[in-house]
Amino acid sequence: MKKTLIFVLLAVSLITLAACAPVSTSKDTNVELDESDTQIQFTPPGPNPNVNKPAKGEVVAGLVTGLWHGFIAPVTLVVSFFDPEIQMYDVYNTGSLYNLGFLLGVAIIFLLLGFSGGRSRKRSRS
Repeated sequence: MKKTLIFVLLAVSLITLAACAPVSTSKDTNVELDESDTQIQFTPPGPNPNVNKPAKGEVVAGLVTGLWHGFIAPVTLVVSFFDPEIQMYDVYNTGSLYNLGFLLGVAIIFLLLGFSGGRSRKRSRS
């Protein structure tokens, strides 16, 4: 029952996130919501102008760097709350390979954390 509930919640979350994807084919995809004195702009993610361009004195981040950034992403997220200079994602990257490495790194970390957490609870019951 618990696995089914988790699966349903994950599926609903993915569908909700997919619904947020832009579907407009026009050049201007900005959506502006005006409510009293508040203006909010929603813009879809766009192309990265720094793909395959190294930062000054640096190299372009590739698959291995993306994997490393994925591994350290949870820690980097917490640190970025206190230091705005710290970012989770390197914009000077190779594109698809860096993205693949980043997502694999994050997935591996959360899988390892999930498996280790599940084992420790089973041991404590017996």
